[in-house]
Amino acid sequence: MHGLEIGSKGQVAFATRAEPAWHNLGTVFDGDLTVTTREMLNLAHLSGWDVRLNPVPTEARDTREYFEVLRTNPFDGLADRLAIVGERYKVIQNEGLFDFGDEILAGGGQWESAGSIKDGRVVFGSLKIDRSVVLDPSGAADTTNLYLLVNTSHDGSVSVQASITPVRVVCQNTLNFALSGVKQSFKMRHTQTVHGKMLAAREALGLTFQYADAFQAEAEALFAASVTKDKFDKIIKAVYPEPEKDVKGALKRWENKRDTLMGIFTGSNQDAPDTSIGVAGTGWGALNALTERIDWYRSPRGGNVNNLFAAASGFDPVVNAEKNKIKAAVKALVLA
Repeated sequence: MHGLEIGSKGQVAFATRAEPAWHNLGTVFDGDLTVTTREMLNLAHLSGWDVRLNPVPTEARDTREYFEVLRTNPFDGLADRLAIVGERYKVIQNEGLFDFGDEILAGGGQWESAGSIKDGRVVFGSLKIDRSVVLDPSGAADTTNLYLLVNTSHDGSVSVQASITPVRVVCQNTLNFALSGVKQSFKMRHTQTVHGKMLAAREALGLTFQYADAFQAEAEALFAASVTKDKFDKIIKAVYPEPEKDVKGALKRWENKRDTLMGIFTGSNQDAPDTSIGVAGTGWGALNALTERIDWYRSPRGGNVNNLFAAASGFDPVVNAEKNKIKAAVKALVLA
């Protein structure tokens, strides 16, 4: 479990980051044991939900049909209402989602965690892929592990999707970047049939490790590029422009953000372990300092730490979009 600390500037920092963020949201399986999909579902309390639709009465003039999505709570056996959906919505059981993950890897991966968030509205599972990206093997040996993350929702908010998710080991920040020329994720609406899309999903994900190869090429290019503190300061200002006016403390907040980022980049941040070892002064270190702040140095929305874990797991499209914007800025300033 990750330990939480409140930094000197008020941000939330994580004292230990030995595991990917999604481990804090679900059940983690013993890495020495091979867990079947059915065993995983039982251990993670995801089996037997019997997700179903119940018609909702509507006014006579409304020709559309609506349904409430119900599930059987795995702990008390009562029916939970998860959402109201339209007539085109198709139910996907948890069993179907995780069979989907199995089929994508064709038995080539192993379940390592699974769970649900948002009171059962979103479910997920992760499989460890037998491929890592290691930069400077004889020196820094900076390692990024690859996972296949499958998830969907039972309220219509998230399609059925599977994505290759890289996680840098030393700081456990998620680097699920969109890369040119290769697919990183596959999405399918609940109005489609999952089982008819198995082959298409495997092809779209490019599990011939095309994504891993492209990811490694970008990481190696950034690792080889030198970035001074002054240059990193320019990168910060490109990603987060300095406020022209100090409205409601905007300038102070910006300065705090810049100080936090510089502390991560240089390894001088006193609120958390040094995750810049071996990559300080490089473009790779700059990229990871910026993404690490997003994952581990923000205040949780509504005071709910699970919101941070969900965002750091790659479940928040706004956070993912910001990380891709960061990558584009770093590449433009470092590799130009």
